[in-house]
Amino acid sequence: MNKISSREDLVGPLFGAAAFQMLRAGVELGLFGLLQDKGELPAADIGPALGLSERSTRILLLGVTALGLTEVTEDGSHRNAPVLAEMFADGSWDIFADIVAFEAELVYLPLSDLVESLRSDTNAGLARFAGEGDDLYHRLPETPHLEALFYRSMRSWSRLSNPVLVAKADLTGVSRVLDVGGGDGVNAIALARANPGVRFTVVDLPGAVEIARGKIAEAGLADRIDVAPLDIFHDEYPAGHDAVLFANQLVIWSAEQNLDLLRRAHAALPDGGRVMVFNVMSDDSGDGPLYSALDNAYFATLTAPRSMIYPWGDYEGWLREAGFAEVHRAPGDTWTPHGVISGIKGGA
Repeated sequence: MNKISSREDLVGPLFGAAAFQMLRAGVELGLFGLLQDKGELPAADIGPALGLSERSTRILLLGVTALGLTEVTEDGSHRNAPVLAEMFADGSWDIFADIVAFEAELVYLPLSDLVESLRSDTNAGLARFAGEGDDLYHRLPETPHLEALFYRSMRSWSRLSNPVLVAKADLTGVSRVLDVGGGDGVNAIALARANPGVRFTVVDLPGAVEIARGKIAEAGLADRIDVAPLDIFHDEYPAGHDAVLFANQLVIWSAEQNLDLLRRAHAALPDGGRVMVFNVMSDDSGDGPLYSALDNAYFATLTAPRSMIYPWGDYEGWLREAGFAEVHRAPGDTWTPHGVISGIKGGA
């Protein structure tokens, strides 16, 4: 929970839009990459290297430094904050930069429709995208460059969170997993690499399946990961799987739709089969985490009419109502509030 205890604490929420744009500017103008390459530089050298005037350089450096993204050394030079330097060092910076681009080009303007989205109880921000359909996924093909950015960013989101999936998805005794709405296969690929004795089937809309087929082949896993086109709400799920995975899926749909999907999984599984739900969660206490609270604005304004980040308890209730027992929560251990909640068909 983030407490507001003084008027100074209101600066962040009041100027949050400006804070993000400072971060975006540092990424897109190449400031953080430059500082990572050079270690540290005086302002007089940063401006020319980025093609910025002295005024623009001063505005940018004041913004990113006040936000704690960069630091000023004793001699007045600038360097990246340790957390940014660490991201460059461990290879996660490209993932983070993709997410910044996603927020900037896809999410930022629709977020201004949050008030209307809450009043109308639907994703009012979707009106900013060309095309038909009541969710973002059916409209993106009308704008190919945004569609490409979306799927690239979704893969980066998955790369960011997949260590939690791999660590917390218990596949003990599982031989074959049905990955429902598996997109480009990124989750199945990560799990297949970590669980060499398990086979997978990725099902999704035809366009996503074709992308998945290529990614799986690139990963050298075509002999262990199958793909099939399927409408997850209307088509019967294929038999022969002893586990069903919903990865980053149930934040998209309404409570009623999520219960329907879990019932479909229950019908497709044998007794003793396992269902696993993996995505970002909010706390049952209703006061956080901040990541979930703010990310929820994207789901409220854009993705689908009833999208939201649900608390753990909602998933637990749906799993039991769908017929699953032995419900188990497995929160992640990273800065993102992802986790896995699972249940067993026919368990005690």
